[in-house]
Amino acid sequence: MKDKRAEQNADKIRHKELLKANRRKGISFERPEPVLSEKPTILIVCEGKNTEPSYFTQFRLSSATIKPVGEGYNTISLVNRAKQIADDGNYEQVWCVFDKDDFSNTDFDNAIILAESYGFGVAYSNQAFEYWLILHFNDHQGGGMNRNLYNDKLNQLIKPYKLKYDGLKTKIITEDFFQLLDGVDQKTGKERKLLAIERAKRNYNSFNHVNPSIEESTTTVFKLVSELLKYL
Repeated sequence: MKDKRAEQNADKIRHKELLKANRRKGISFERPEPVLSEKPTILIVCEGKNTEPSYFTQFRLSSATIKPVGEGYNTISLVNRAKQIADDGNYEQVWCVFDKDDFSNTDFDNAIILAESYGFGVAYSNQAFEYWLILHFNDHQGGGMNRNLYNDKLNQLIKPYKLKYDGLKTKIITEDFFQLLDGVDQKTGKERKLLAIERAKRNYNSFNHVNPSIEESTTTVFKLVSELLKYL
């Protein structure tokens, strides 16, 4: 028993001497500070320079960072620009946001195919992004609605809330407007963005997506917003 205790004491002495020697050499056995991993970044490359970036910038995510970029490019040129930006950075996801507008059916459809070939998400609208905003307030069934009607329709819907959207000039989603979009619908008791997702998904699923350019009115912005909500 005495021999065992003596051996244990000797081990303790050797351990202390080893620690002293290592400290003199600059070797530390202290636990390093934990390294905080950076939040993943979601790159959103938008056709418009105002509406879409001002909308996506206002999402407040807790576990990811959003980088909206308004490029002023369209369809295929936008996708190619997104590829350039993506290649120069480190992004968890890359999304392209563009509209059908007056662009040719071929360019629009090919832009979607090209973006998907790069592994990018696509949040397109046929005809324009404002259709996504309208779905927050109106259960539009997906039939044809010319984008020239979007501004008046949207302003009719938000007029009771004493707000106005300048869809002809600035095309900015203000903080007040975004808060309204992010609010709760009084009739249904549901969040407006969730209503918009349900409506957009239903309209989208009524088509076969062989030629998205002729599938009016549809928007896949619901896919991007649904993805962002995962990071709240």
